[in-house]
Amino acid sequence: MTPWTGPAPAASVEHYLGRNVHLLPQTKQLRALHTVIRDREASRQDFVFHAGRIIRLLTEAALDLMPFEPYDVQTPVGSTYHGLRFADRLLAVPIVRAGESMESELRAVIPGIRIGKILIQRNRTTKRPHLYYEALPDDTADRHVLLLDPMLATGGTAVAAIELLLERGVPEEHIVFVNFITVPEGITAVCERFPRVRIVTSAIEERLNENAYMVPGIGDFGDRYFGTDR
Repeated sequence: MTPWTGPAPAASVEHYLGRNVHLLPQTKQLRALHTVIRDREASRQDFVFHAGRIIRLLTEAALDLMPFEPYDVQTPVGSTYHGLRFADRLLAVPIVRAGESMESELRAVIPGIRIGKILIQRNRTTKRPHLYYEALPDDTADRHVLLLDPMLATGGTAVAAIELLLERGVPEEHIVFVNFITVPEGITAVCERFPRVRIVTSAIEERLNENAYMVPGIGDFGDRYFGTDR
């Protein structure tokens, strides 16, 4: 991972970079992909395609944080290659519905990965996250979890999802939160509460505005990806 080269983050966020927060290398290619999906005039087809390319990069980076085990193979010339393979018991848990946009790229890399589901939405009265649905394997506590959600803004939904995984027995250090785009406020909310959870993201925005939208932002990821935006 490379250092963040965007607007200067809050000191607490800078502290987490490279430790809890793993930011994708801020290459020209990544910036070009972000330029397409941030364009308000981008078609849904372009948004989905270019977002998928970034999600694949995020997936590869997140999997590098998962456990591996030694595995030897014989090469075509009769030599032994002392390699590695993914350890068993990986679990992906998308937060419905936006997190489901990240499933296909993950399955393209690990076709047989187990996938759970969590549905958390903000209560209109209390304004607090509320768990509406969960579907997790019985052995969730024994697995390393990739928690999937494109947006990390205030951190409320992410915190609620991580708390649920902890209640199901998953060790904090076994959780990697795969996130498309975030802000200093969201990073601080998660990392201060769960210092052993790791976050993989492709962009850290400047801030939240008065309506809790990221600036400069990409709009509502789920609506734009699934075509339900107006």
